[in-house]
Amino acid sequence: MDTIDRGNDPDFVWPYEDTSRVPFQVYTDEELYRVEQKKVFQGNVWNFLCLECEIPGPGDYKTTYAGDTPIIVVRDEAGDINAMVNRCAHKGSLVCYKPRGNVKELACVYHNWVYDLRGNLTAVAFRRGVGGKGGLTDEFKNSEHGLQRLRVEVFRGLVFGTFSEKTEPVADYLGDELVSAVDRVLIKPLKVLGYYSQIFKNNWKLYVENNKDSYHASLLHVFHNTFGVVRPNMGGGIKISDSGWHHLSYTERTDISDDEIVKENVRSKQDAYSLEDPTLMEHKLELGDNVTNNIQTIFPTLVIQQILNCLAVRQLIPKGVNESELIWTILGFEDDDEEMVQHRVATNNLVGPAGFISMEDGAVGAWVQRAAKSDREALTVMPMGGRAIEPSQGSRVTEAAVRGFWKGWRECMEI
Repeated sequence: MDTIDRGNDPDFVWPYEDTSRVPFQVYTDEELYRVEQKKVFQGNVWNFLCLECEIPGPGDYKTTYAGDTPIIVVRDEAGDINAMVNRCAHKGSLVCYKPRGNVKELACVYHNWVYDLRGNLTAVAFRRGVGGKGGLTDEFKNSEHGLQRLRVEVFRGLVFGTFSEKTEPVADYLGDELVSAVDRVLIKPLKVLGYYSQIFKNNWKLYVENNKDSYHASLLHVFHNTFGVVRPNMGGGIKISDSGWHHLSYTERTDISDDEIVKENVRSKQDAYSLEDPTLMEHKLELGDNVTNNIQTIFPTLVIQQILNCLAVRQLIPKGVNESELIWTILGFEDDDEEMVQHRVATNNLVGPAGFISMEDGAVGAWVQRAAKSDREALTVMPMGGRAIEPSQGSRVTEAAVRGFWKGWRECMEI
């Protein structure tokens, strides 16, 4: 088996013949986390950075992350979008420390080194010293000390960045079927309705797994099962890119019996529960179908969400081996009226960090993280839907997309 050099520790070896078994060590190992930042997030992947509509005009910027590397995304005077590592070429300080804003240039507050909106170094304070003493020598060249740039591609209003010159175009990276899935949701110009931030006390990969794990959706989440948003006997299925890296899980309302759910005695279906305001569950059909739940993942850390009428993109940021942060950007369409805006926000509040879905995901992720630390040699077992990485029509009782994520992780890590 392939191994990865882990310094003074024994080499890490993938302990199983496929990705239906995963060692707990991958969630808790500090050295693997360090290597991931280079081989996954700075490898041949597209990292989601922001939405094009968040930086509409020249000088508009947003700070974000690729893995745990801080990034500035800014629109320049020509209207082009640039992404650079948010780290001054001088002493390594953050250049931009606010979440968003508008600037004519990028200036580091530490020693006032100044960059243009493409990341080129344009000025150094006291370059010639003071009174003819000090300063830089003539051999110093501004052109050699700009901010580190990423390649940028804007795709359907999503801004992606990659550190690699080898990463294929986003459409090829996703494949035709997953491109169609993006097109289904992002059908019109977007506007941002708000943001959430949620801290998870677990490794970033556990949350990625959770979004690809359609098996849990109607078992863990009382809200989904009780109010008929996601039930295992509803229509829909799982789509997986040819690479195995990306996926779509979707659920459609159908007229079917709940006999199988009753037979399984599923805890999450609570017929006695009700909402004080049932209008929160109204599904205004706007995308041309009756899909109630649409969760699409783009490797490594982007989720595109449609749950009833609540639209969002979720960006996951690793914060060390035992913690991660989820940034929710709540979306509507530019032509939404005020009633639809309020409806989207209210429904998002039901499923967001303080609602009935993501709070539960955060809790179980932390429980797995705590338990995983106790035995790094133990393995997770993911046989649902077999051991292959293949799509499923009519059933979401499968872990194929999770196995696909681990295929991608292993390929990036060369393990």
